Amino acid sequence: MTVLYKLETFEGPLDLLLHLIDESEIDIQNIPISEITEQYLEYLHSMKELELEVTSEFLVMAATLLSIKSKLLLPRPPVMEMDDFDYYEEEDLDPRAELVRKLVEYRKYKGIAGHLREREEERSLIFTKEPEDLKAFTAKVNYNPVEGLHTMDLVEAFRKALRRASRRTQITRIQRDEISVKDRIRQVASRFLALEKGENLLFSKLLDQEMYRHEIVVTFLAILEMMKMKQIACYQSQLFDDIVMEWRGEISINEVPEVESSY
Repeated sequence: MTVLYKLETFEGPLDLLLHLIDESEIDIQNIPISEITEQYLEYLHSMKELELEVTSEFLVMAATLLSIKSKLLLPRPPVMEMDDFDYYEEEDLDPRAELVRKLVEYRKYKGIAGHLREREEERSLIFTKEPEDLKAFTAKVNYNPVEGLHTMDLVEAFRKALRRASRRTQITRIQRDEISVKDRIRQVASRFLALEKGENLLFSKLLDQEMYRHEIVVTFLAILEMMKMKQIACYQSQLFDDIVMEWRGEISINEVPEVESSY
């Protein structure tokens, strides 16, 4: 787990070094190690005088600066000539290169972090709210049923109405076949004779989709009359179920009660 120690305004040794370089207006690609090392060590001594805890990473950076300073004080190795170009040992490379690379990288990310921090502060000043339905506050516009219509449209509609009215004036007389309750009783009794012995008849079987209303009423009256004559017994298995009719056959099918004459 990485623990971040923040000393005053510096977050780590690279932050302190970058501050010292910017304060002294030094080219980061050509750091005077001797000067920067002295300033860095002075800051560490001031921290100790203020009884501030110096973390290990600050001490490691101090040791790194001293190591770079010592390497720069050492004499360079002799030049070795090979095939018309000079060759130096690997140790002759600038010992500051790695430190410069880290400082450049740190400055880049520090700038990005500062930009994101500014964006965060700007965004924190903006408050949002979920959209609401404002239809209740909008003005109610009355719908105009004739909007977009012209005079010729109304004339054409009037012509169509006249044509429909002329067809409705035709009178047709329809003669319907009348059926009596007496005849319907005989028809129902005949349906029972066509059944097997002990088989029952459903009321829905006596009706079809082509029957008129008066025919349905006459059929229902015939069933009631036959129940009164004790020719059939009706029952339902459950509520709103189909009516089951059971033949009792207590009188002949051709016998018709006197009450039939009242229908």
